[in-house]
Amino acid sequence: MFGDMQSEWVIGDYKEAVLALYGSITRRVFYTEIETPYPDGKLIVSTTDKNGLITHVNKAFVEMSGYTEDELIGAPHSILRHPDMPAVAFKDLWDTVNKGEHWQGYVKNLRKDGGYYWVKATVIPNIRQGKVVSYTSVRRKPSRTKVNECIQLYPTLL
Repeated sequence: MFGDMQSEWVIGDYKEAVLALYGSITRRVFYTEIETPYPDGKLIVSTTDKNGLITHVNKAFVEMSGYTEDELIGAPHSILRHPDMPAVAFKDLWDTVNKGEHWQGYVKNLRKDGGYYWVKATVIPNIRQGKVVSYTSVRRKPSRTKVNECIQLYPTLL
């Protein structure tokens, strides 16, 4: 499933970008200015293996991403990478969790339909016998104040 987005998936006028992802992967994406508000009271939860491939998603993840569970399982978590997200944020995430530490940050995610949604993400390394074996990510509704700060900051980090 993972590969370039298809323009027919996108709702509304869109822009196109080619993203350089982890592992020398590139992905063509189409994105719009349509925001899906994060619903009150929901948590988005997913688990990935050590390489960032999705192994588990909850219903809220499926609903917010616009992908089916079958499309998400086995895909790299970077399927949600939005072109407005600076690479330095994900470098910090990987550097942190690979040391066995929790990471927290604000992320603009790309939906299958080209829209986006903001999350406050916490990524937790799952450690067994002293080694990181997988990661669990829990996303919650971010404060609009923090989102607005990120909207100002992130373009300066691209």
